[in-house]
Amino acid sequence: MATVELRFSALPEHVRTARLVAAAVARRAGVDEAVLDEVRLAVGEACTRAVGLHQDAGIDAPVQVQLIEEEKQFSIVVGDEAPRSAPDAVGSEEDAESEDDMGLAVISGLVDDVEVTSDPSGGAIRMTWPTPVP
Repeated sequence: MATVELRFSALPEHVRTARLVAAAVARRAGVDEAVLDEVRLAVGEACTRAVGLHQDAGIDAPVQVQLIEEEKQFSIVVGDEAPRSAPDAVGSEEDAESEDDMGLAVISGLVDDVEVTSDPSGGAIRMTWPTPVP
C-alpha cells in the first residue's frame, strides 16, 4: 500500500493544487482515464468543504489529504479539524448545513463509494475508485 499525504493551509487558492495532485496520483495508481475528471471534481468539492469548515471555525490547522493506493482500489481521504457541535445560532447553522449537504450531494453523485465520518475533533470524507488488478 502506497500513500501520498498532502497538507495545505485552509485557503481556497490551494484547492486547485490538491485537485491536480490527486489526479496525477490517481493516474499513476491506474484509475481509468475516463474517471479522472470525476476524481478532480470530487476532491475539489471535498477540499472546498474542508477549507470552508476551517475558515468558519477560525482554525489555523491545515487541511489533510491522503491519497492511498491499494490492491484493486484507489482512495482519497480529505480530513478537517473543524469541531462538530450543537448549533448555537439557528439561522447561520442551517445555512452552513445546507451548503455542506450540497457539497456532499455533489460528491456522492461523482463517486460510487463515499464514506463521511465526523466527531467532535473533526471529520473526513473517504472516496474510493476501482483500479485494475496488477
